[in-house]
Amino acid sequence: MKIKRIEPIAVSLPLVKPVKMAGVELITADNLVVRMESDTGFVGWGESASAPIMTGETVESMVAAVRHLTPYVEGRVADDFAGASSMMNLWMYGNQAAKGAIEMAMHDLVGRATGQPVHALLGGKRRDRVSTLWMISGGNAEADVKEAKELLAAGYVAYKVKVGVNSPEIDAERTRRVCETLGPGHLISSDANQGWTADEGERYVRGVADSLLDFFEQPVRQDDLAGMARIAKATRVPICADESIHSLDHIRRHHAAGAARGVSLKTIKLGGLRGVMEAGRLCAELGMEVNVACKTAESSIASAAAVHLSAALPSNNWSLNISSPYLAEDLTAQPLAVVRGHVVVPDGPGLGIEVDEARVRRFQRSI
Repeated sequence: MKIKRIEPIAVSLPLVKPVKMAGVELITADNLVVRMESDTGFVGWGESASAPIMTGETVESMVAAVRHLTPYVEGRVADDFAGASSMMNLWMYGNQAAKGAIEMAMHDLVGRATGQPVHALLGGKRRDRVSTLWMISGGNAEADVKEAKELLAAGYVAYKVKVGVNSPEIDAERTRRVCETLGPGHLISSDANQGWTADEGERYVRGVADSLLDFFEQPVRQDDLAGMARIAKATRVPICADESIHSLDHIRRHHAAGAARGVSLKTIKLGGLRGVMEAGRLCAELGMEVNVACKTAESSIASAAAVHLSAALPSNNWSLNISSPYLAEDLTAQPLAVVRGHVVVPDGPGLGIEVDEARVRRFQRSI
């Protein structure tokens, strides 16, 4: 079976409510969807979110990148994942999110054609269901506490407080209030999305020193390894690297510098599912924790891929961030279901979800 046709599709999806994070407030999700067709009539789907601050890619640049890469991928054997990735890397530097959407579509296509779930193509699943982290991003303590109580009642067991939107002292107070509301026995994290300096990061970790916070993600700019290490040395709270990680070498550097005790892995940063699997195996070797995450907010396409990764990786102790529940409209007739804070790993062919192409076309943007 060979790849016959690749189509990049830009979509803009509405969110249930705005998501506040350091330096930005998201009101829509602007994503790339890749539709891939085989010479035998099967169709596979891939997706990547635009993340100009994280990956340097916009929807426009991803569409252009897929168009540039298409001649080097069309006509290839569909299950030659390593060969396709090597060819894409040969003909275009970087652009990992665009490449990742193509590689994701290849896995969905092959899975559908062979009747195998994607986790089987990645080596098999180690877990049947995974917990999902829910973002608490109201930006003020009262709203966050109210949301935390609602999530607790809904059965969630893992949480992420978005910080870096206020002063470190105000956000530390918000974090403590959420931790007190949730109580012990839950996974509680916070994420500054590069929003602070090393000084501000230190002020924040001092403010949450006596809280139930389990890890603190990306306090400083992605190229500030020294700042990450400085904050890590100032706190008992494990530091998680996200925007800083775009390669295996980045993981090794953070480990060697004592700058992070865990890593957030995304297909948009590592060029696809195989890149995330390789990074997860390296983290296991180094004794680092793993969080698998989607960018805010990808549909059930990319979210399903993240679930398969979470099931197949050696470890996923820092839970899973899927972002399709933040969408008011999904690209599937039956969105990926989160029940009592967990998602069951799909065992159907490919990604295990059914993309509604009419919905894709309804939310398509002209590029």
